[in-house]
Amino acid sequence: MSTHTVSAPARDLMRPLRYAWRVPLLLLHIVLGILLCALVLTWNRDAVMRDGREPFTHRMIRWWSTALLRVFGLRSVRVGQPLADPVLFVANHTSWIDIELLHSQRAACFVAKAEIASWPLVGWLASAGGTIFHRRGSNHSLAAVMQVMVERLRGGRSVAVFPEGGTGHNGVLRVFHARIFQAALDAGVPVQPVALRFARDGHRVIDAGFREHENFMQNFLRLLGEAPLDAEVHFLEPVPATPDARRRMAELSRERIAQALEDQPNHDSRA
Repeated sequence: MSTHTVSAPARDLMRPLRYAWRVPLLLLHIVLGILLCALVLTWNRDAVMRDGREPFTHRMIRWWSTALLRVFGLRSVRVGQPLADPVLFVANHTSWIDIELLHSQRAACFVAKAEIASWPLVGWLASAGGTIFHRRGSNHSLAAVMQVMVERLRGGRSVAVFPEGGTGHNGVLRVFHARIFQAALDAGVPVQPVALRFARDGHRVIDAGFREHENFMQNFLRLLGEAPLDAEVHFLEPVPATPDARRRMAELSRERIAQALEDQPNHDSRA
């Protein structure tokens, strides 16, 4: 077991060089993302997995997300196996890149804050990928989101959520909100915890996500120049459905994710 946390060196002389070649690659990749949404997702966004086989659109989402991670110097690593669609994935949340990290291994409909829908380009890309937008603090919005989640799950699509309700800092795993687990119970689908973990040389890096008081653009630019990291997606043992104890489902999911974040990983596959 390893609980060490490491970051890039304080003086990173390679950072300017990384910007020099990553920025053009990022711009090219964004253009490819626009073409992907316009030519593929717009006409086949409702495709679902059949007999465990991913539809073409899901494979394209995974390819684009994996390539985006590589632009940022992140190597996507899968540990464990995701369940076949439909399933409710519940994951820890530290950064905007968590969505792309999970998408690199499995295309799913994410629940995200409503503000993203109005972001230039990003909002359109998120909508094309099936994102379900939620206005935080609004019970009416949450009820509507839960209904859409159940509809997507019953229709054969997997849904991914961040039960912490926001991003954590400094490796702290926040309390999981239990209400979101009701969607899986209503749809009759399994719940699979997913631990998203950044590491360098086998040791966990806790500040790859948002630092305290760091905004999206600051984090974006910092990660774009960062030294290479492993971005691990740990698919963990599913949580038993307990209709009378959503809180227990939330606590058990959190416990399994917390353990995976600290344990030394065994790499199953590397993208």
